[in-house]
Amino acid sequence: MTSRSIRLRRLRRSGHAPLSRRRGAQPKVVALGGGHGLSASLAALRRITGDLTAVVTVADDGGSSGRLREELGVLPPGDLRKALAALCGDDDWGQTWARVIQHRFQSEGDLHEHAVGNLLIVALWEQLGDPVQALDLVGRLLGAHGRVLPMSAVPLELQALVRGHDPTRPDEIGTVRGQATVALTPGDVQSVHLVPNDPPAVPEAVAAVLDADWVVLGPGSWFSSVIPHLLVPELLDALVETKARRVLSLNLAPQPGETEGFSPQRHLEVLGRHAPKLALDVVLADEAAVPDRTLLAEAAKRLGAAVELAPVASLGGGPKHDPELLAAAYDRIFRMHGRIGPWR
Repeated sequence: MTSRSIRLRRLRRSGHAPLSRRRGAQPKVVALGGGHGLSASLAALRRITGDLTAVVTVADDGGSSGRLREELGVLPPGDLRKALAALCGDDDWGQTWARVIQHRFQSEGDLHEHAVGNLLIVALWEQLGDPVQALDLVGRLLGAHGRVLPMSAVPLELQALVRGHDPTRPDEIGTVRGQATVALTPGDVQSVHLVPNDPPAVPEAVAAVLDADWVVLGPGSWFSSVIPHLLVPELLDALVETKARRVLSLNLAPQPGETEGFSPQRHLEVLGRHAPKLALDVVLADEAAVPDRTLLAEAAKRLGAAVELAPVASLGGGPKHDPELLAAAYDRIFRMHGRIGPWR
């Protein structure tokens, strides 16, 4: 047994582990990702369970988050803020706070484009000295319908091996550094890794995965928001060992830059290369975004998964998930592919 496996077992018995589920409880769901993709998933999942935990990537180095990270040496707060906003209540209190924490200052000075929520989160980190405790406090202030956790307690740098990042050398493979740069690279991303390459996972995030009924990965920027969770060794071990069912939610369209020209099945192939020991149970895709269902089904089968096709896209306005349709798809998957849990 590896040292990480021993630590996972200890986490199950430690104070970090969530309370055991009670008869009649709702399904425990953990959603992993970052940015707008994770926000879309959370907006859907909160409609079908009150026991929801978001585990968020912490490799962002652009915009307000990047500036705060560079100046103060803190975790990038932006994706954590977006997850909290997605979990805000539908009442006046929740919606007011959702708007406030998403508000960005517009000025000619240093506050320009800083998000209020980023500053609030960083202030509490400095006050409390504990990122998890601070995020829990922000969640209570906002009346959030769920918990938000960073995947690691240390800031991470995303690096990618990219073929043709320099258009004048289309066959050359070079290293691209930084999440913001990787997300927009014009080349063909071969693989990604984190620096440091063996980052510690947040114990509460590991415990949540081990105690979950369902784990949801994606949608989101594939190389910069989805795959990074599989590069944190303790978190990957938990995803492999958990008794939870695992659903992967595919994007509605390739992302300009890092996944330009990717088919749905290629998304699965690169995920499998980064985490060959990880098996899935279900792959969810929008039925209109799959040109070849046979090829997708074959790629999913190699990961141990069945494919569920459902209309989950909003009408008009570009590729965007509809929260109600996505919630209906998740609910059907939870009922059809998992045991009929005590919440039913």
